[in-house]
Amino acid sequence: MLDALAVLAAAWGVLMGVSPVLQIRRIVERRSSADVSMAYLWVLIVGFALWVAYGLSIANAAIVVPNVVALVVGFTTIGVAFRYRRPIG
Repeated sequence: MLDALAVLAAAWGVLMGVSPVLQIRRIVERRSSADVSMAYLWVLIVGFALWVAYGLSIANAAIVVPNVVALVVGFTTIGVAFRYRRPIG
């Protein structure tokens, strides 16, 4: 039962990790990231990095894998947001 819960949690973590792709799609469609909080995205990136470090320290793939996915997608989201960020004024 515990192994099944770990697999389910890791799978859901991967799903959560790729969910910012929806934000990327919206930014690209609108050609603007004006309504996206960059600070929020950076807070998430730091959190994902900490979870990856923790997962590696205890050798737990169920923690590492979804957070690595989230970290990659998070950096991609920040890159796209910067690409479509318009100067103010």
